[in-house]
Amino acid sequence: MLDRFLREIVVVVVGKQAELVADVLNSKKHVNEFILAKKLDITINQTRNILYKLADHGLVSSIRKKDKKKGWYTYFWKIEILKSLEFLKDMLTKRKEQIIFQIKSRESKEFYICEKCNVEFSEESALLHDFTCSECGGIFSRKDNTKLLKELKKQIEKIDLELSFVEEEITKEQEKLSKAREKESKKEAKLKIKEREARKKAKAKEAKKNSPEKKVTKKKLTKKKVTKKKLTKKKVTKKKITKSKKNKKTPSKKKKVRK
Repeated sequence: MLDRFLREIVVVVVGKQAELVADVLNSKKHVNEFILAKKLDITINQTRNILYKLADHGLVSSIRKKDKKKGWYTYFWKIEILKSLEFLKDMLTKRKEQIIFQIKSRESKEFYICEKCNVEFSEESALLHDFTCSECGGIFSRKDNTKLLKELKKQIEKIDLELSFVEEEITKEQEKLSKAREKESKKEAKLKIKEREARKKAKAKEAKKNSPEKKVTKKKLTKKKVTKKKLTKKKVTKKKITKSKKNKKTPSKKKKVRK
C-alpha cells in the first residue's frame, strides 16, 4: 500500500515517466544519484531535474559526500515518507472539497445542455443565449443530474477510503520515527554519561598527581612520634629525681635515732 501511495505522489508531481523513482528512493539509506540514473536508464541531468522537482515540495532529502580521489561532491537522495504521505493527504482532501462543491452546485442550481453539440450551460448562460445554441441553432434541454451526482458521491467514498489508508500509514510512520528518536536520545544520554565519568576520572588523576597530601601527612606523623619520645624522656627524669630525693632523706632519720 505504501509503495503505491509513493508512486502516486511522484506521478502527480513529476509525471508517469518518474514512477520508478519512488521504488528506488524508498530505502533506509540515501541512494547515490548516479546509481539512480543507471537504474532509471536516464541521464544524470534528467534524474537531477526529477529530484529537484520533488525537493521543491519537500518530498526528498539529500546529503553530499566528497570523493577523496576525484575531489568533487556527490549527492545521495532519499524519499521522505511522512512528508510524502502528508502531501498526498492534503491533495486528496482538496480533491474531496472540490467534488463536494460540485455536488452542492448541482443540487441547488439547474443546468441545460445542447444535445446535438453535447455542450452544457448553466442557467445564467442559457438565459443569455435565449436557450438556443449559437453553433447549431438547437434548443437547450434541461439536464438531469442524478447520474452525475451518483458518480460524484462514489468518488467521495473512494477518496474517504483512500484517506483512511493514508492516515494509517502516517500513524505507522510516526511511530517508527518516534522509536528511532527514542533510541537516538538514549544513545546520546549514554554517551554523555560516559563522557562525564571519563572527565571525573581524568580530574581525579590530575588531583592525585598534583596534591602534596601524602608528604604532609608523613611529616606530621614523624613530629608526633618525636613528641611522644620527648614525653617519655621527661617522665624518666622525673622518676630519677624522686628516687634521689628519697635517698637523701633516709640517712638523716637514722642519725636522729642514734642520739
